[in-house]
Amino acid sequence: MNEILLAVPGITCEHCVTAITASVGRVPGVTAVHVDVAAKTVRTTGDADPDAVRAAIDDAGYETV
Repeated sequence: MNEILLAVPGITCEHCVTAITASVGRVPGVTAVHVDVAAKTVRTTGDADPDAVRAAIDDAGYETV
């Protein structure tokens, strides 16, 4: 099982958490998603492709750095 940690500076509220969690949760191989508003990060566990996780965050309307 792998972990992916991405910085997402646009995270500001619970709406962001909900949108990102829903989008990233649909990525094949993702078993868990944790969005940290204070740290502005998204952490996933599972065997997902990091590019697919980034694309899902982009699809939710947020940018990774």
